[in-house]
Amino acid sequence: MALLKPTLPDVPDITEWQQRSRSERLQVLTRHWVDHGFGSPVLVYSFYLLKLVIYVGGALTFVAATPGIGGVGDIASWWDQGIVYQKLIVWTLLYEVIGLGCGSGPLTSRFFPPIGSILYWLRPGTIRLPPWPTRVPLTKGSRRTIVDVALYLVVLLGAMYALLQPGGMAVAGAEGAGLLDPLTVVPLIVALAVLGLRDKTIFLAARGEQYWLSLFIFFFAYGDQLIGFKLVMLALWWGAATSKLNHHFPYVVAVMMSNAPLIRFRAIKRLMYRDYPKDLRPSWVPTMLAHLGTATEYGVPLFLVFFGDGGILTWVALIYMVLFHLHILSTIPMGVPLEWNVFFIFSLFYLFGAHGTHTVWQLQNPWLLAVLLPSLVVLPLLGNVRPDLVSFLPAMRYYAGNWATSSWMFRPAALARMAEVLTTSCALPTEQLARLYDARTAALMAGKVQSWRAMHSHGRAHNGLVDRVAGDDPDVIVIDGELIAGFAIGWNFGEAHLHDDQLLRAIQERCGFLPGDVRIVTLEGQPIQRQDQHYEIHDAALGLLETGTVTVAEMRARQPWPTDGRNYPVHDVHRTEAGNTAFAAAASPKRPGTSAGATPAATS
Repeated sequence: MALLKPTLPDVPDITEWQQRSRSERLQVLTRHWVDHGFGSPVLVYSFYLLKLVIYVGGALTFVAATPGIGGVGDIASWWDQGIVYQKLIVWTLLYEVIGLGCGSGPLTSRFFPPIGSILYWLRPGTIRLPPWPTRVPLTKGSRRTIVDVALYLVVLLGAMYALLQPGGMAVAGAEGAGLLDPLTVVPLIVALAVLGLRDKTIFLAARGEQYWLSLFIFFFAYGDQLIGFKLVMLALWWGAATSKLNHHFPYVVAVMMSNAPLIRFRAIKRLMYRDYPKDLRPSWVPTMLAHLGTATEYGVPLFLVFFGDGGILTWVALIYMVLFHLHILSTIPMGVPLEWNVFFIFSLFYLFGAHGTHTVWQLQNPWLLAVLLPSLVVLPLLGNVRPDLVSFLPAMRYYAGNWATSSWMFRPAALARMAEVLTTSCALPTEQLARLYDARTAALMAGKVQSWRAMHSHGRAHNGLVDRVAGDDPDVIVIDGELIAGFAIGWNFGEAHLHDDQLLRAIQERCGFLPGDVRIVTLEGQPIQRQDQHYEIHDAALGLLETGTVTVAEMRARQPWPTDGRNYPVHDVHRTEAGNTAFAAAASPKRPGTSAGATPAATS
């Protein structure tokens, strides 16, 4: 069926393909990425269009059902009321925490079913990842209990309860149906906070740094609510801009433009690279676009929040930002934060269009700043200086190529054991593909995930670090940590703190792997004050093997395929005793009787 047929490299003999070195496969796949991106079938984009319809339709349904609002046909008379924006915040949080928003569908390697989240978090016995298990009482362990499931249900029901409430708060300045009684969101606030202390995955999936925080603004007067929402938006834009102050973002722009479905001309896509097919580093074009994006997210919101008065210049700036987010939306970026961009677009019209004359200088209650600034200023500052301590989401270090990442390396028998033992909501992505396509198509589609990673600057480091661990061992199956997180914990969105050694230990508790069965490389994001990135190598059975750093300059000098194997330049290397033993064993001749090679659908 043409709608389901992906665009893939011309590889007639899949057996011969699997026998090629990882470097040879990546050369083919990354060059193919330049012209075709993932090469996703047409039906994939139809799926995301349908999802946007569901998001907008759900918001309209809940808002229009509010007494005193009026029907969908009367939207022009009520779209700018305060309760509309309040309910949109609650609806978007619910939509995300169910799993319908970010991190869903085929572009995040979710083929069937297209979401995890609710299908996983309602099942006792699945893996949970507490953020501070040794510091917060009653949060130790990695097994989801009935209590965790109950808390998750309270989150879902609490959001539904708020969405079904009338506007019981008649407040001066809030015309029409009034505002939600802030007490209606208390169950949602408390349940998500407690649940987040037991499982950071769900709090991050709910986009707590934005929507959960915004619930606290409901407790302030209507005029201050508008200011609070504007400050949240400002922090999101400025956080994203600050995260782009690095050498990684041009890679993101080039990779994103190659995968943009509306850009049909190969010549335009090849302009993003220095010298296709020999040099796939970003050219001056994505570098210029990257600087323009950074300047946009700093400058235009600065004007809107502090100097916009609702006049003509405000509307010019507003429309410019709408076009900015429409462009991001049109590229279908990885992680697919599509609804997030729709929320931004509506927020622009609501906060800076309909209420553009209400400025931050009119703030009445300074306690609003006390509520917001720790999350909007302190956490992002800490996250930029110590990215190992703060998730890139509350640190507001968004899609800029500078995140924590990981690569997982399995023996075939270990991969099969993990799939057999873990309680999950779906099969491994490679198995999902094998059910949908023939072995050739499944193998090449799985390989495109590795090519996507390799096209980024940090992917260059992973190429060398994976070879450092696995060498040329043909039995090792390399899988991106994002796919492991989606499979093992029900959600993934570019946050490698969800698929680092903490997840490895949780899986090891259940699977009991032997030394060498499973190893992972974790690469932390770049601190804003340094020009290197910290990596760690862990073995499921042996624990930490090695730590060290890689320099950003050396990553930028490389092509998206490994060239020097175990000689990849690493610095400040420290090996544990277990690491010395493990690497000495790896350097010895390959022992007889090792596991058979992986099936084509399982090898990336």
